[in-house]
Amino acid sequence: MKNTLSIVLRTVLTSLLLLACIQLQAQTSIFSPREQQSISCETPGLFSRSQAFSVDFGQIGAKDYSFPLPVGKVLGTRKNNNIIISTTKGDAVKAMFSGTVRLSRNLPQWGNTIVIRHDNGLETVYGNNAQNLVSVGQKVKAGESVAIAGTRQDKTYCEFCVLVNGARMNPETLIDTKSHRLRRHTLLFEKQNTGVKITVVNEEQKVTGKGSKATSQGAANTKYAKNSEHHAQPQDDSEPLDIDEFQSIAFEKEIQPPFKHSNEFSINFAEYGEDDFCYPMKGGRVISSYGGKRRHAGTDIKTKAGDPVYAAFEGKVTLSGKHYGYGLCIVIRHANGLETLYSHQSKNMVKVGDWVKAGQQIGIVGRTGRATTEHVHFEVKCNGRPFDSAKIIDHKNRWLKKQTFVFRKSGKGGVTITAKQ
Repeated sequence: MKNTLSIVLRTVLTSLLLLACIQLQAQTSIFSPREQQSISCETPGLFSRSQAFSVDFGQIGAKDYSFPLPVGKVLGTRKNNNIIISTTKGDAVKAMFSGTVRLSRNLPQWGNTIVIRHDNGLETVYGNNAQNLVSVGQKVKAGESVAIAGTRQDKTYCEFCVLVNGARMNPETLIDTKSHRLRRHTLLFEKQNTGVKITVVNEEQKVTGKGSKATSQGAANTKYAKNSEHHAQPQDDSEPLDIDEFQSIAFEKEIQPPFKHSNEFSINFAEYGEDDFCYPMKGGRVISSYGGKRRHAGTDIKTKAGDPVYAAFEGKVTLSGKHYGYGLCIVIRHANGLETLYSHQSKNMVKVGDWVKAGQQIGIVGRTGRATTEHVHFEVKCNGRPFDSAKIIDHKNRWLKKQTFVFRKSGKGGVTITAKQ
């Protein structure tokens, strides 16, 4: 009796395993071996009926679209039209639209990579994953987790791009990389010998409220002049993705003046982590504070000769050289709207135009200029005006005060700084 039961169980298990293998083979057979191995390949049948097709993205609902990393930050776009989306370790990568996974494997230059083919004719690529969560042939919905973002050279990010017939399109034509929203206009895709021509064929529309009529946000050819028409071309998947390109990408992004769009802005330093701030002198101590009888414009931080000087925040170097009584001086303009100044160095290690990260060494402590001892004269500015760095920095603990600060523009270029309670 036991032998008979054992044989029956083995037979059932074997049948289930065989059925699973058949189902898996049926799923993967949807795509050819090349489609399952290569990122850039043509989509069979995409232009079989016509040499052109269009997609109205204005008809896509909120549940039918997701930015790949909703809490991520776009650092920039590579020359090959790949978007770099920075995030934190452990964050899940989401499918942009619903579709079917056609590639899920490790590639030499991309690491763990996923390609999803969507019903609208496009494909999306998610590279540099720590782990792929889906397999070839699997159906996924918009917003479904498909991978865990990976880390390379201490930077956690997703390497993302959008394909049409194997060619990488300009991502700004499809999405606003700052707000992460989908652009609600119609795109025309025309097959050409060297790729696909992509054209914005109508004005983007914005619904102003429930039951209201859609109102124009501006002519596409005016608002998206650089994106309203472009030629998507196939790329070489084996091309190295140099992590150092982060610097050139960041440099391409111009830092806007702090009060360009409004008379106030705020910074929540409670959200800043180890990668977002660094005290300029590790182990340094304040020997002269801001203000006083001599109207000191900065904070003097004492340390010993030869010690490294670090950038407080990420930003662009706007001055590096001798500057009057400051001696060797460095000024960095930051994306958060502030500027920092470091002076009296014996050597500057960055030049104008460089993009530096928070915690990157930018100089060596010295006593150049008008200085009586080796130290760093450190200033924090907003709208070109220095203010007491102790308002935002706890110099005793060498860290930012975990508060939100509001910076308001006042008369004659002045700035008032208020901490939210």
